[in-house]
Amino acid sequence: MPSAIAAALPVHRSRVTFGADDGFYAELKRRVRDELQATGGRTVGGARMYLKTTIILLWLGTSYGLLTFAHVTWWQAGLLALSLALAVAGTGFSIQHDANHGAYSGNALINRIMGFALDLLGASSYMWHWKHNIFHHSFTNIEGADHDLDAKPFGRLAPDQARYGAHRFQHIYLWGLYGFMLPKWHLVDDFQNAIEGRIEDHPFPRPRGWSLVQMLVGKAVFFGWALVIPMFFHPWRIVVGFYGVTAFLVGLLLAIVFQLAHCIEEADFPSIASGNSRMTDGWARHQVRTTVDFARTNRVLTWYLGGLNYQVEHHLFPKLCHLDYPRISHVVEEVCAQYGVRYVAHDSMGGALSSHWRWLRRLGRPAGLAETPSAP
Repeated sequence: MPSAIAAALPVHRSRVTFGADDGFYAELKRRVRDELQATGGRTVGGARMYLKTTIILLWLGTSYGLLTFAHVTWWQAGLLALSLALAVAGTGFSIQHDANHGAYSGNALINRIMGFALDLLGASSYMWHWKHNIFHHSFTNIEGADHDLDAKPFGRLAPDQARYGAHRFQHIYLWGLYGFMLPKWHLVDDFQNAIEGRIEDHPFPRPRGWSLVQMLVGKAVFFGWALVIPMFFHPWRIVVGFYGVTAFLVGLLLAIVFQLAHCIEEADFPSIASGNSRMTDGWARHQVRTTVDFARTNRVLTWYLGGLNYQVEHHLFPKLCHLDYPRISHVVEEVCAQYGVRYVAHDSMGGALSSHWRWLRRLGRPAGLAETPSAP
């Protein structure tokens, strides 16, 4: 899969290829397939997924309806904005994420329809496919190939990135900047990427035909429900303010959850050698080395995050419904131990947050101190 994708991409760092599988990935797929068959088969398009979708969408709709149409006090409006932000993020974690990976249902049309949820939340699913499914999942934690590492010039997330003086304080200020990720995505990134036909230095096919229509319709519907409709009932300054606060909260939550899987002390950041774009490891080994799980025993968090605390399992089997991750995690861990592949899982979300904080601090330190672990 990765080599075929890489061959189609024109940017030299996206031509990364991986070593041949040494039996590790083949054994993983066999063992996971056997485990799923022994425990009831794959969960795609089933009642549990539809029930979860219903709960989350009712949560989102109720929060929006009360915030927009009910006469509330300022503190009630604040609580409803928080509830709406959590519901929007939950929709992203559990519905659009699976759907746009083709993991929500066994029916491609249903996946397409549910994947449109991302467009209705203000971000293009077409752009997401390239940024997330292609660049991130194929070339995880490889600077210059994985778009998710790009916080330049404000943040330094990988050792191969340039260090600036301000980065010494990034473990303090970057948390606040994470919140601007979603508004920037809504208002700037999708439009800029579509016009330029590039995501950073990666050319990609501009959206055309139905893909372009879907993007524009999604944006129009989103700005309609997020800004235009509320302005019929509230002053525009209030509406814009609540949009900003809600989008900031969603962006902060999304950024933190995704950072905890890759931008932490335990994850590897393989370098691309000059003149050589072939990695030593096979693709599956690379995914485990660069990805970390957290809070696997926390059932409430697992439900809300759409299994994104099982990121190792997700990266190895992105087309598997997230409801299946807890069933296969012990199998993945056992096969990793069998083949000598390091598998890391933080016991709690707090432990992963601390690791991310230490990683930011370490990468922001001056060159002479950067390689030494920072104190908690």
